[in-house]
Amino acid sequence: MKTCILLDEETMLRKIQNLTFSELYEKRVLLRVDFNVPIKDKIMSDDTRISAALPTINFLTKNGAKVILISHLGRPCGTIDKKLSLAPIRDKLCELTGKNIIMASDCIGSKVEHTIASMTAGNIVLLENVRFYAEESKNDETFSKQLASLADIFVNDAFGLVHRAHASNTGVTKHLPSYAGYLIQKEVDFLSHAIESPKRPLIAIIGGAKISTKTKVLKNLLDKVDKLIIGGGMAFTILKAKGYEIGKSLFEEDQLQEAKSFLEKAKTSKAELFLPLDQIVTENIKDSQNVQTVDIKSIPSDMLGVDIGPKTIDSIKKSIKDAGTIIWNGPLGVFEVTKFSTGTCAVAEIMADSNAITIIGGGDSASAISQAGLSDKMTHVSTGGGASLEFLEGSILPGLQVLLQEEVV
Repeated sequence: MKTCILLDEETMLRKIQNLTFSELYEKRVLLRVDFNVPIKDKIMSDDTRISAALPTINFLTKNGAKVILISHLGRPCGTIDKKLSLAPIRDKLCELTGKNIIMASDCIGSKVEHTIASMTAGNIVLLENVRFYAEESKNDETFSKQLASLADIFVNDAFGLVHRAHASNTGVTKHLPSYAGYLIQKEVDFLSHAIESPKRPLIAIIGGAKISTKTKVLKNLLDKVDKLIIGGGMAFTILKAKGYEIGKSLFEEDQLQEAKSFLEKAKTSKAELFLPLDQIVTENIKDSQNVQTVDIKSIPSDMLGVDIGPKTIDSIKKSIKDAGTIIWNGPLGVFEVTKFSTGTCAVAEIMADSNAITIIGGGDSASAISQAGLSDKMTHVSTGGGASLEFLEGSILPGLQVLLQEEVV
């Protein structure tokens, strides 16, 4: 099976730094970014994804390009939703870049074309939410052409979207010379080397609620890592497949056969498999008066597991003590409830104190690291949860495939 695991070689991705000043000066560059950031009541709680795009934005403006930013925010499902306007992002961009950024009223049409026509070298225009159009997610050909007509060059720096084939990240590449921005290059470099040429021992910690979304990555990692640690809600489907009593804990009955298949593969794999040793359990997550710590084989029939216990935390600490590289994707408990976030936070602290290369696979893991104030202590925190997961599966990611040099496609 062909994969998109790409080592950082000059012959792989087409990169913006290979473009000269003369090739960029006064050229209109459509830059796909991922500004899908948390905004509530017009207040932005995390601007990480915006900051991550700054190296590419700055490179283009310093080389005199006319930068046209395109992004989505939320899921407006093809309708105009003022609550999902990118206007608050424009304000944050002005603050971060120190530039007066123009906010367009749409992402296609004559008004947008007029705005772009008035741009000068080094200017930045932010288009309105591209998902106000249903054609975006459908990768509509006509819509792709309309977006492409706004520019001379396309640059993709939205790693969080590379596992999707949408108009603004794959469709436009049929009509414009296309390149990878610095963020995509950084993400590919870290994830590629972590899997293909890691500093060993290589340890993966995989959590999250459902095993159905991670079966492929678990099986792929068995062939890559030295130790595979599994936690979170998804662990209960595996424990159920082993014949354990899991009480009312979350599990996916239709995934039991997949879980058994995974366990069979694990028996002959080079990787050591670690499952929880104990569990924090309760009768009700919302009204958790009765909370206990029990052995993993002794979960009461009327209770459910909500976090890893102290024996499991201690075991993980010992397991990753001498790690060379650690990859973490998915929380190890119901971390959004403070009293059930102990295990996830403890693992974050353990990784922060480690001398290993530490890579956080975006999504909830990145949120947990951010909430703990430990992002700066990690080697790399991915901006794309779903994208990083599919990358680790070894899947072909359409947003990267279209940026490959022709000779290696």
